[in-house]
Amino acid sequence: MPQCRGMPGRVRGAQDTFDFSKYLLLNRYQGAFHKGEPSQQICWRRICRRKGTIMFTVEHVTKRYGKLIADNDISFTVGDGEIAVLMGPNGAGKSTIIKCIAGLLRFEGTITVDGFENKSSQAKARLGYIPEMPAVYDLLTVWEHLEFIARAYEMPDGWQDYAQKLLERFELTDKKDKLGKELSKGMQQKLSICCALVHRPTVIVFDEPMVGLDPHAIKELKLMFRELREEGKSILISTHMLDSVEDFWDVAHIMVNGTFAATKHNVPQSEQEQSLEELFFAITEHPASH
Repeated sequence: MPQCRGMPGRVRGAQDTFDFSKYLLLNRYQGAFHKGEPSQQICWRRICRRKGTIMFTVEHVTKRYGKLIADNDISFTVGDGEIAVLMGPNGAGKSTIIKCIAGLLRFEGTITVDGFENKSSQAKARLGYIPEMPAVYDLLTVWEHLEFIARAYEMPDGWQDYAQKLLERFELTDKKDKLGKELSKGMQQKLSICCALVHRPTVIVFDEPMVGLDPHAIKELKLMFRELREEGKSILISTHMLDSVEDFWDVAHIMVNGTFAATKHNVPQSEQEQSLEELFFAITEHPASH
């Protein structure tokens, strides 16, 4: 397993007893350690953004589990400064496509991040991923999680200021020295969000991000969605909670049985046109007719 230079002492002392490969966090960093690639060029350099650029593309992606087709020929894009939403009932295939995007599952088709194949080191350097179930290290403190990520990406000095601001926004400042195993589910989710954002990714994927969060954290995360969009980030949110995205989505894809049943853009609508909520329930409550 590749090792991060300068990894906190707790990791070095525990590596014989922990199978780090099972943690989703580490999956995000594997691409940064390919031999022969100057990691300082791909891990933290400022990426030039071009207004209107399609930063993130999914083309004809199919995921099979034996004879079961979990996702069938899924295609969509997320633009520069756009918030896209995957909606659907439980079992619709939302988390499956998210895991394909994050590089956790094999699939048929093509996924690119800023033009790079999603499992490449260049794509991983640009991608932030918040899984549905937070995966934190039991024997790292909250601050050591952020330090580990900053070192894995070889972030320049100054990352600490941004990391501290993230902790303050999610009310984790007084938990900086607590171990991962001592955190509640909600605090682990907050830490997972901070970990995904600390290296300032340009494409950010959230899988059911509101689950487990307290009202203050939900309010702060919604505000952060808007701020990230204003910064030109490309954001994909998977959720089955309509009220969690109703105020700020740009495009919504409604999934049923592993396919897109409908796509709706957030534009001024006529009185005759269905709202997103009406369209969602019309499709998911009567899927056979779509």
